[in-house]
Amino acid sequence: MKKITWFAFLGLCLFAWTGAAFAENIKIGLMCPLTGGWTSEGKDMERIVSLLAEEVNKNGGINGKQIELVIEDDAGDPRSAALAAQKLASNEVVAVIGTYGSAVTEATQNIYDESEILQIGTGSTSVRLTEKGLDYFFRTCPRDDEQGIVAARYIQKLGYKNVAIVHDNSSYSSGLAEESRAELEKLGINVVFYDALTPKERDYSPILTKIKAVNPDLIFFTAYYPEAGLLLRQKSEMGWDVPMIGGDAVNNLDLLKIAGKSAEGFLFVSPPVLKDFSTEQGKAFLNAYKAKYDDTLPQSVWAVLAGDAFNVLVEALKNTEPDAEALSAYLKNDLGEYEGITGTFGFNQKGDRVGPLYRLYEVDKNGNFVIKE
Repeated sequence: MKKITWFAFLGLCLFAWTGAAFAENIKIGLMCPLTGGWTSEGKDMERIVSLLAEEVNKNGGINGKQIELVIEDDAGDPRSAALAAQKLASNEVVAVIGTYGSAVTEATQNIYDESEILQIGTGSTSVRLTEKGLDYFFRTCPRDDEQGIVAARYIQKLGYKNVAIVHDNSSYSSGLAEESRAELEKLGINVVFYDALTPKERDYSPILTKIKAVNPDLIFFTAYYPEAGLLLRQKSEMGWDVPMIGGDAVNNLDLLKIAGKSAEGFLFVSPPVLKDFSTEQGKAFLNAYKAKYDDTLPQSVWAVLAGDAFNVLVEALKNTEPDAEALSAYLKNDLGEYEGITGTFGFNQKGDRVGPLYRLYEVDKNGNFVIKE
């Protein structure tokens, strides 16, 4: 009986020690679309954050504690994202990175805020996300109103007078469309068409026919790369050579797989593509990613913004307590100008990224994304 009691005691001690050691890990959540229409973005986000977490752990972790990455699939869908957020919140993560898509992110904001968990969005540019007064929400991507102004000024500079705007009714896309229309009208440029298509359809010839009837000299598409690729291809199949410009959600190499040669000459406003990263951290990241993943690179900059989110979170964790209030205060007041992967930036009191980011790109005849402005 004494032996049983002694072994039970040892077992309890071992269990308590293991639990204490496990609790020493810092749990960071990653929410990303590993299934659904934006799978390439999600898989790259997973690879990037996993790579960076491994590097931090190899170098001793954060103040002697190892990072434990907890990953949940949001499927690029608001309902799935809400479930993923609830799982992460119940897993006692100190912060969450993600996600891609404004409507998807919006479905999770209150869950994290009520759970007092810091969230850093990565590809969610809708203005209203940071206008709610949520203390623990940040983003490493810029806002639609900033992009709308930049896009409208590029359109003016290129000399276009009559613009057709097409969106997809999503939070991101309709927000960018509205911001851009307002800025274009301020600049005296006519918006001759303004309507939405339905995402994930296979035939966009009906809406292209409607747009052609009003004779625009430019189409501005404010939604995502799968639909942009189809519009480019089907516009070409119609024999219509009207120029087209996109917002930042078309910045994905999968656009070229969908559009093929029809993508030549296509313009888009976006944060820099990977080859144009200029910071030392950006160059080091690209080398590390290629070494880890067989000389490949991420498909788009949006996934890399998850890397920026992870790195500023690590910076905050090194310098303050691992709770949402302390992390939020550090990012807003003490981070300053941080040299990240995609550029130098900081955060304002709303949690928005501060610092120049947008460029105008063109797809050349070889399928390369090259800076035009």
